[in-house]
Amino acid sequence: MFQPALPPRKNDAHKGSFGSVAIIGGDAGMVGAALLAARAALHCGAGRIYAAMLCKESPGVDICQPEIMLRSPIALSQLSQLDSLVIGPGLGQSSVAIELLEFWLAKDIPLLLDADALNLISNHLHLASIVISRNAETVITPHPGEAARLLDSTAEHVQQNRTESALRLANTLRVTCVLKGAGTVCAHYAGDWFVNTSGNAGLASGGTGDVLSGIIGSLMAQGLTGLQAAKLGVYVHGAAADVLVENGKGPVGLTASELMLEVRTIINQLNNTN
Repeated sequence: MFQPALPPRKNDAHKGSFGSVAIIGGDAGMVGAALLAARAALHCGAGRIYAAMLCKESPGVDICQPEIMLRSPIALSQLSQLDSLVIGPGLGQSSVAIELLEFWLAKDIPLLLDADALNLISNHLHLASIVISRNAETVITPHPGEAARLLDSTAEHVQQNRTESALRLANTLRVTCVLKGAGTVCAHYAGDWFVNTSGNAGLASGGTGDVLSGIIGSLMAQGLTGLQAAKLGVYVHGAAADVLVENGKGPVGLTASELMLEVRTIINQLNNTN
């Protein structure tokens, strides 16, 4: 099912062959969310990883992953070689966050919208209108609470009608919707939908959603469509948690940082069977 989206890497490939992805988020107190997404994107194979933080005291380098290139939001907007962008992890809801979201929604670049980006869209109708009018690939990754706000509904109703809710969001916003939770639903505005069967309760911990955003963003940078990246991303995300639990590293205490390393292993295993 996933092998067509994972072509083997040629021996003469270089980092430019595998796309560039940027992560925007990390307002005060939430820098970790953007770093987790960026690290996950790195471990999933994108050639260049950039991250821009809103926090005024954000680090100049990721000590754990110095391969990630940290930029200011302004400097990031001047890059010409981006192939996908993830916006939302730790973004906050400030006026600066709104301006950044407006700017990137108007760009002809594949986007993944997560967390506070989705909350801003649910609170500002003009942002939703820009999403609907986009021509480039757009993926949204709401949890049930965020989905409920976008649908002007309740989390309980979303949970009781998961497929219908995902399809409604996808159709309304003209996006690929990844409705997170047990049995994550990937729905496309054309009407296609899929339910993921991998994963376990170990994923119910802080940062795993940021890791998923980085995974999908990385896969889009490498040339996958939004729906392909969403399906593969949620599968390897859940499968990594399953392997960790089998090896005694969860579900209690399973961390997002452990998860992304196992995701890398699974993606390489899929590549090797292609």
